[in-house]
Amino acid sequence: MTSSVPWQERLSAGTEAVQEEVIRWYQETPHGQAYVPDMVWGTFQTEAYATVILGQVVDFLGVPNDVPAGVARRMQRQQVLYDGEHRYDVVLGEQALYTNIGGPEVMVEQIDRILRDIDQPSLTLGIIPAAAPVNMLPAHGFNLHGNEVHLELVTSSVNVTEQSELNLYRDAFRRLSDAALYEGEAKEILSKARSFWSGARHG
Repeated sequence: MTSSVPWQERLSAGTEAVQEEVIRWYQETPHGQAYVPDMVWGTFQTEAYATVILGQVVDFLGVPNDVPAGVARRMQRQQVLYDGEHRYDVVLGEQALYTNIGGPEVMVEQIDRILRDIDQPSLTLGIIPAAAPVNMLPAHGFNLHGNEVHLELVTSSVNVTEQSELNLYRDAFRRLSDAALYEGEAKEILSKARSFWSGARHG
């Protein structure tokens, strides 16, 4: 089954309530998977990066502006990376490190955060190089939580629970993971992006 809720309806009371819902998803899912092609995974975002993202959401959708409260909840959800009870496999597109969210200062801080946590035992992080051959394109971002897939479209939030579709998403994630680089090679990509933004900061 696929269900869709318009963002303007889902965020009618602001961003905080939705962040609380996401916290529940993460707490209830021992092993999650996420593919994020062009921005940083929400559970990795710094406070400054998340503030820009949620501010853009509020501006675009015209929903109540409770960004500080929503950001605080997003920071709270990150505790699942450190509690020893959860595991996440995450694949980012290299573009995620270059999409300009908040300018060079915010981006340097954000990449430093990823470099700090990339070796967490709760995390397997892969990055697909911009020119890498990928046997699964085009692909939008998605999150796999147990027996559910969550998608964020421009206009709505979508949940997929149909088993045949879940199987396809799992296969898609496997193919995307196969195209990604990990550990030292991922750190090289991160360091290259950090140098880019550091140069932009001082340029």
